[in-house]
Amino acid sequence: MSLKSLLLCSDEKIVRVLRRVLGDLEIDVDLCADSDAALRKLTRQRFEAIVVDITDDGATEVLRSARSAACNKQAVAVAIVEPILGLKAVFDIGAHFVLYKPVSSERAKSSFRAARALMKSERRRNVRVNVQIPVVMRSPAAGSNMKVTTLDLSEGGMAVALPKRQRPTGNWQIVFTLPGTSTALEIPAQFAWEGSKEQGGLRFLQSSPEATLKLREWLKQNSPDVEQDDPPIRCQLTDLSLGGCYLEIASPFPASSRVILSMRAGDIDVRVQGIVRVMHPDKGMGVEFTQGTEEHRAALEKFVGTLNENRTLLPELFVQPDGLESESTPVAGDAADSEDPLLQLFRGEPLAAEEFHEALRKQRAVPQVSASAASAGQS
Repeated sequence: MSLKSLLLCSDEKIVRVLRRVLGDLEIDVDLCADSDAALRKLTRQRFEAIVVDITDDGATEVLRSARSAACNKQAVAVAIVEPILGLKAVFDIGAHFVLYKPVSSERAKSSFRAARALMKSERRRNVRVNVQIPVVMRSPAAGSNMKVTTLDLSEGGMAVALPKRQRPTGNWQIVFTLPGTSTALEIPAQFAWEGSKEQGGLRFLQSSPEATLKLREWLKQNSPDVEQDDPPIRCQLTDLSLGGCYLEIASPFPASSRVILSMRAGDIDVRVQGIVRVMHPDKGMGVEFTQGTEEHRAALEKFVGTLNENRTLLPELFVQPDGLESESTPVAGDAADSEDPLLQLFRGEPLAAEEFHEALRKQRAVPQVSASAASAGQS
């Protein structure tokens, strides 16, 4: 099943370039001659990407409307802009990726490869598999348990049949075993909706990379509609702390993207989840880690320690998107995170790319009092 994009652009040269590039990437193009046509389609059809030339009349309204359309609010938004337009202004109107004019095939292909990976991850999260399995729900607040049965299952959550006269709310720890597997998965979840006839919906909160990948693999094997993800993208680690990292990558993912990082240094392998907090087009992105377990922190400490002990060791890093956040993601950290210079830089006032990288260079020049930060492959 092909990915679908809506394109609002009246520049014939740009349209030709994008048709060729998107066709090569197996992304269908639905061209709209004006914003009125685009707005009508946004309310009636689902698109994985919305691409607009900001200079076209009504383009800004199309991007804003996409965020409020139920079927397209998670679509990846790409803005085609003049080089003089500031990035903050473009991102403020809802764009995830930016294509500068003149639009070249090489630049467009690089940007849309990253966009396609994100488009696939978003569509994959919405695929539901009908399955009935028992689930144990534990309430950390009340200290009580409840048993329910799934109706369907997806990467983002599950629908369940509720016991009669039970109307649970709030956050729960849910435990279940996927058919054909032997290891139980434990995932934090929140009640998101209540249906008719004793039905409810649970939305998964931040789970471990291991649980995420096991669930994803099971869904791939049991749903004919789930397509293969694009392979992870190789990137270069320049700065690392226990709270986050900065990665050099030609086509970074937009701010608020969830990502999974695979990091290797010598015989140490670490897989971590994070969310993009800072993005600089064509340069790189800053990722804040979103796991707060003791096991996760111990693995990172070992990884950072290995890099600090051997400054000539170049780590291998691969990143893959895990979807877009519609809301700000809370991060399970501790008091040490508030003193993490890298996280302070991510969370501070937005800086231009040059100013940000200068601040990174200054941080590297400050001696570290413990193995809590490292720079890799940069001076």
